[in-house]
Amino acid sequence: MPKSKRAKVFHLTQVTKKTREQKEKLFTNIRECVPQYQHCYVFAIDNMRNSYLKDIRHELKDCRLFFGKTKLTARALGTTPEDAQADGINRLTPYLSGSVGLLFTNRDPAAIQSYFSDLSQVDFARAGTRATRDFIIPPGVVYSTGGEVPAEHDVLVSHTLEPELRRLGMPTRMIKGKVVLGGDDSGEGSEGYVVCKEGDVLDSRQTRLLKLFSVCMSEFRVQLLARWSAETGEVVELSKREVVNGGKDDSDAMSDDD
Repeated sequence: MPKSKRAKVFHLTQVTKKTREQKEKLFTNIRECVPQYQHCYVFAIDNMRNSYLKDIRHELKDCRLFFGKTKLTARALGTTPEDAQADGINRLTPYLSGSVGLLFTNRDPAAIQSYFSDLSQVDFARAGTRATRDFIIPPGVVYSTGGEVPAEHDVLVSHTLEPELRRLGMPTRMIKGKVVLGGDDSGEGSEGYVVCKEGDVLDSRQTRLLKLFSVCMSEFRVQLLARWSAETGEVVELSKREVVNGGKDDSDAMSDDD
């Protein structure tokens, strides 16, 4: 009897690992860029978001951005003066650690540094990041921003969210059609609900509450660490690597731009 196809399981979340051909392509592409561009930057990304990265790629169409394993990237540039693909470019390898990438460009260094210094996007925090400040929801009637703005400028939380708020740990209940935290709608004799304290490592429950109350605690930004110039063969350090909320020290987490 033929095997039933109904019993076959398809894993829709399966991620295909990078093949050797893809790694070789990344290696080759980096090497080919070295003689074509005047400057090469090593940069780090805090709170990686693909949507914001797409905006950068669109803005820097005439440049090339690469992500990948740092060891592979270092080998592509050259780790010693003997195997360096250009004079002095091997001096970038000490900066290739953690979630970093390469930017090849012919644009003026002042323009590149100005662009990235002005680049900043706030976003909702993800689980595993650290809270940048305290967030405490005051007792009484619950508003959509959780007390972030005065009540007269806010709107009430929808009653349809009350079951989810309770499921997430908030001691809420419905009183006269309003979501209330504590004993009554005045909040007297009750304490506020602490969602997080500054420095807390956030879990999925806390990040969901922060999102429900429209509280952003992550910032996407690009930090330029060092720049190599073909004209001089020198590497200039632009900034020290900062350990920032949401940074992920995992060089396998990204892929190259092809």
